[in-house]
Amino acid sequence: MSVKIRLKRVGGKNDPVFRLVVTDSRNPRDGRFIEELGTYQPTRTSGQNYTVNLDRANYWVSKGAQPSDTVASLLKRAARAQAAA
Repeated sequence: MSVKIRLKRVGGKNDPVFRLVVTDSRNPRDGRFIEELGTYQPTRTSGQNYTVNLDRANYWVSKGAQPSDTVASLLKRAARAQAAA
């Protein structure tokens, strides 16, 4: 079983909102998931457009979960923001 951390779309038409989820790689994009780690709103321009539970994300990465490219960049941004705070 290959575990991935990827985005699941939950927003409406022309209003994308995504959830960061841990899932089996064989499941469909918007299908069943193991755990929800945060949210991402790419169209939001003011303030921070993502939330991430960094502790749980690091736990899953340590267990071998592979983040997608977009999720990896979000985790990197979240880690930098947490280090600065």
